[in-house]
Amino acid sequence: MGFFEAFGGLALALLGAGLAAVLPGIGSAKGTGIAGEAGTGLLCQDPTKFGKVMILQVIPGTQGLYGLVVWFFAIFSMGLLSGDTSAFDMTVQEGLRYFAACIPMALGGLFSAIAQGRVAAGSINILAKKPDDWSKGMVLCITVEFYAILSLLASMLMIINIG
Repeated sequence: MGFFEAFGGLALALLGAGLAAVLPGIGSAKGTGIAGEAGTGLLCQDPTKFGKVMILQVIPGTQGLYGLVVWFFAIFSMGLLSGDTSAFDMTVQEGLRYFAACIPMALGGLFSAIAQGRVAAGSINILAKKPDDWSKGMVLCITVEFYAILSLLASMLMIINIG
């Protein structure tokens, strides 16, 4: 029995779970960075808007959290947290199922976090020019969040139905 037959299933499953955690985290870091850069410019002019800027900057960080939730549920579903050794006997087909189940969150989280960071940066511009309308920018950010939630839902439903 070769390495791929012995560990290929678990390796594919862990790769999928890892991507579900890491890629949305990268996207969140990029998205919050974009919003933070815009926010620092505004805060140089008006430090009293810190609370609202912080809220807009934090919003693109949720995808990283969603990715971590998918990672946790995937490794829990594999049996790695319960001490069960059956995960080491995972077939390649089952490993591919976990990999495929984690991809929606991995890619959806990566791209939506970056897009949401750009929207948050634009919303900070709204806050700078029309402070009373800053909630409109939040609504625009939440519109992008909807697609991250759909990615989370897709991955979670697939992971739940693997077993």
